[in-house]
Amino acid sequence: MEEKEYISLAEAAKILGISRIAVYKKVKKGTIKAIKIGRSFAISKDYLKDNFIDVKGSPLKEEEKRGIEKAVDRTVSEYGEVLKRLGKE
Repeated sequence: MEEKEYISLAEAAKILGISRIAVYKKVKKGTIKAIKIGRSFAISKDYLKDNFIDVKGSPLKEEEKRGIEKAVDRTVSEYGEVLKRLGKE
């Protein structure tokens, strides 16, 4: 029987480029599947690779990228002048 390789939430956070707490919240919400080992969680490396990292190595899916772009556009449109002034300091 082949043994699966698992990683900690901290290792998953590093791979995905997000905080450990963000990974934990995604596990609790069910967005990321994990197994509970004692008081800790572990995520299958294969599951992480198959579901969260595309061929180019980007951990974000297209829908998430569009959401980020929309938030950035809204922030720039609402706070553009303030951002420019802060950039000059």
